[in-house]
Amino acid sequence: MNNNVVVDTNVLFSALHSDNPNIRKILNNKIFQFFCPNFIFRELFKYKEKLVKNSKLTETEIEELLGILLQKLNFINENHISLGNWIEAYKLCHQVDEKDTPFVALALELEADFWTRDQVLKNALIKKGFTQFFDEKKHTS
Repeated sequence: MNNNVVVDTNVLFSALHSDNPNIRKILNNKIFQFFCPNFIFRELFKYKEKLVKNSKLTETEIEELLGILLQKLNFINENHISLGNWIEAYKLCHQVDEKDTPFVALALELEADFWTRDQVLKNALIKKGFTQFFDEKKHTS
């Protein structure tokens, strides 16, 4: 089992607007080291209003919960990812969603599992031979 896990933005969004506490429990599991590229901050700010609108929480509650969740993550500057892994990640992602390239590149760089809830992306990556996925179902029992 790989203990390094790269977390996709959609996982954090699910943790913020879901009544299901499983994601938050997993993020609190000290067995794992969770990583994100700094790119995640752009995504969080870009979709903040949509997140608040779709959540049952107030904006203040979301900000507080997000602060707690972000403390569980290690952020990596994208400049620390090798060009080879960027190119490989782009090849894997560009036909599905280029915005996932930094996450897949970081997973490749760290030899980590990639935790995404985007099934379309996951299926496309599997078809191209990428299989380094974190299975949250294994860790929610």
